[in-house]
Amino acid sequence: MSLGLPFLLALLFLLGPAAGDLGNLEPLISGASPGSFSDDDFSSSLTPGPGPSTGPTTVSQLFSNFTGSKDDRGTCQCSITLPDTTFPADRVERLENTAHSLSRRFKIELSKVKEYIRLISVYEKKLVNLTVRVEIMESDIISYTKLEFELIKIEVKEMQKLIILLKKSFVGSSEIVDQLELEIRNLTLVVEKLETLDKNNVLIIRRNIVALKKRLKECEASKDEKVPLPPPAPGSCSHSGVLNISSPAVVQLNWRGFSYKYGAWGRDYSPEDPGKGLYWVAPLETDRRTFQYYRLYNTLDDLLLYTNAQQYEIKYGQGSGTVVYKNNMYVNWYDTRNIAKVNLTTNKVAVTRTLPDAAYNNRFSYANVDWQDIDLAVDENGLWVIYSTEASTGNMVISKLNDTSLVVLNTWHTKQYKPSVSNAFMVCGVLYATRTLSTRTEEIFYYYDTNTGKEGKLDIIMHKMQEKVQSINYHPFDQKLFVYNDGYLLNYDVIFKQEHKQAIPTYS
Repeated sequence: MSLGLPFLLALLFLLGPAAGDLGNLEPLISGASPGSFSDDDFSSSLTPGPGPSTGPTTVSQLFSNFTGSKDDRGTCQCSITLPDTTFPADRVERLENTAHSLSRRFKIELSKVKEYIRLISVYEKKLVNLTVRVEIMESDIISYTKLEFELIKIEVKEMQKLIILLKKSFVGSSEIVDQLELEIRNLTLVVEKLETLDKNNVLIIRRNIVALKKRLKECEASKDEKVPLPPPAPGSCSHSGVLNISSPAVVQLNWRGFSYKYGAWGRDYSPEDPGKGLYWVAPLETDRRTFQYYRLYNTLDDLLLYTNAQQYEIKYGQGSGTVVYKNNMYVNWYDTRNIAKVNLTTNKVAVTRTLPDAAYNNRFSYANVDWQDIDLAVDENGLWVIYSTEASTGNMVISKLNDTSLVVLNTWHTKQYKPSVSNAFMVCGVLYATRTLSTRTEEIFYYYDTNTGKEGKLDIIMHKMQEKVQSINYHPFDQKLFVYNDGYLLNYDVIFKQEHKQAIPTYS
């Protein structure tokens, strides 16, 4: 290759760092012109300098293999063969990347191996524990239970899952993993064999023992329990009084409409035929005093559908204290202390009788309800009247009436002031009085037992739909309260106290 000397010198300068230190070439380059070199310049420039050489080879040694000549003008021309000193930098870079990747993967695999070693150590301990437990079972079949078998099975299954995972991901020798898998398989077979070798029916006997213990505990616990009795028979007084009442059932609005807020309703009760009484509805006129019209219905469905009604007129009743008993309606006659008995078949007044000393014409009516000084009631024992007298200073008086002649049979005086009571009813000879707690709540708060002469306080809550309660009538056969509530017809189930008996448990 024939090159100009300046170019060759420049090339050597650039290749110096790769080929080694070529010495100080500055005098050569700075002292020569780009056009020509003299022999002295050339030979002196190729002579090694006095300083020490840092490279393994000198300049004269690098250029020892060359030939040269001068042309006619004295210009030196030479040919130099340079060694192949190109450095493979791309190969070195690839080598470094490969080494880095191998190092990273090695670290990951090493961490996995450490984790596997830890898990194997843990499950080796579990396996030892299970082996001990199985040995105990083998030596004493009485000491194991079904639950113990199930717990061991669960633990063995967990170890089997781990062994499968280890075998899939473990790199290198799997001798330890294979050994663990074999031991777990053998342990599984032993557990299954022990479970099936229940020759003495230990588990069955234990189940029977548990069942017997449970029955003994139930028997022990039931010693002081009381057998709940069924509700008393309709029309019966085989109970200890009213315990509670249900939520109200709204039957419907009275047949005359919302403006007729005062009145009464119920069902005829006859001890001779208690289940076939007529339903009756008796709203007062809008003056809240006069009772003039009433309707009768053969069934509750007729009442609900406003069909097959028989409407009648009387002249005149007063207040909302009306009741029906044995196909007769009993009312307080208008502007008097008299009680009238009206036959429902003929709509004729059969008997009228004065209630002795009774206050009337709104003297001692109920709280928030006018013109109900005389309130008639029916229960299992017959016909009653609740009222006050001047002699009782407004306290409630209870009288038992003969339902045929309206003669007073007996009288009881209470200590409860009647105008502080919102309404009242009778059940089995016991007076129950209510009072208003709020616009939606009444409370049965007082009772007077005519059978014993005792009176006392109660706290039975009675919910209502409207603000005021105009009348409450009890039906002994249905064991319900029929309530007239600001024009709406409501009824409630009555819940009685029961005389309990001790339970006698029986087993088959």
